Amino acid sequence: MPGALAPEIPETPETLLARLRSLRALDVEVALRASLAVAIPLIVLIIAGRIDWTAYASFGAMTALYGRGEPYRLRARTITIAGAFLLGSIALALGVAVAGLPLLVGGLLLVVIGGILVATTAGLVPGTPLFFVFAFSVCAQLPTPPGEVGERMLVAVAAAVLAWLLTMSGWGLRRMFEPHSTGLFKDLPRAPRLRPATYRDPQVWLVILQNVVGVLLAGGLAMIVGIGHPYWAVVAVVAVLPPPRAAHSISRAVHRVVGTALGVVVTGLVLLPGPSVAWLVVVITVSQFGAEILVGKHYGAALLFITPLALSVVHLGSPVPVPALLVDRVVETALGAGVAILLVLLFRFGAGAAAQRRERRGPTEAPSGS
Repeated sequence: MPGALAPEIPETPETLLARLRSLRALDVEVALRASLAVAIPLIVLIIAGRIDWTAYASFGAMTALYGRGEPYRLRARTITIAGAFLLGSIALALGVAVAGLPLLVGGLLLVVIGGILVATTAGLVPGTPLFFVFAFSVCAQLPTPPGEVGERMLVAVAAAVLAWLLTMSGWGLRRMFEPHSTGLFKDLPRAPRLRPATYRDPQVWLVILQNVVGVLLAGGLAMIVGIGHPYWAVVAVVAVLPPPRAAHSISRAVHRVVGTALGVVVTGLVLLPGPSVAWLVVVITVSQFGAEILVGKHYGAALLFITPLALSVVHLGSPVPVPALLVDRVVETALGAGVAILLVLLFRFGAGAAAQRRERRGPTEAPSGS
């Protein structure tokens, strides 16, 4: 190693600041907030002896995943909107869980359509309904006694409020220390704009159509084949399909499948030995941190943390045989990603054909002398 051959360089204020700036570039601040947002509610539930409620706390805590890189005035709006829709998705899921699975498809479509409209209108990142669909799909299929609906919803609300407070916690620190700092705090360059006319945008409805067709097709195929946890296929479709006006990238689907497969290997190493509840909370917290560090840099690498995070949350709240859980995750992710790729190619072909037709019509329909 180079450090073993060269004399140790003494730490100076300049080198210390350089290290702090390099940490800033890795979004450690965001990752730490997101990790605390999920760890604290889970620890409280373990102490209370209600491990079966961990899904509601985990999904409420996803409020902390929004507002990255935004000034605090705008961030407050972003995380309020995102948190409210997350809680709405969980509330709808609780209603479906009590009323029965026949309402599952209607609720899922409502979350998909509403999630895309909300995300696009508010400029959320991600601009897809991924977390809303994930929260609804898992919570809607958890056995839910009618008498516990209020308590479970309260857990989700408390986790979302904590996540909101943690996400806004840097506001006071910045006001206190930023005027005297030398670049310690990371810049907040993102300024999302509200788009109240989103519902009139044909491109948005085209994306909604893609997602609706995708979730129905993937979920239906998973149920027909008889694979357990069919919502993984639905989540994979929503995760791969791009938001409005974004590039239709096949590589994201490939990253999703390969990253998930490798993430399942990591998850197997964690879950197969039968870890304690406390160890699973540590795994979830560390995975949340790693996912937030990498998700904006390489999606496939981030899945090495996202997959253990998701599977550990599901296993903690509703334990099932681990080998079946791991196999279901890989197979259904491949199924959902395959459906998404098919839709991307079909819509790309349709858009190209429509553009060619417009080009052929253009010269003949143009007025003479124009």
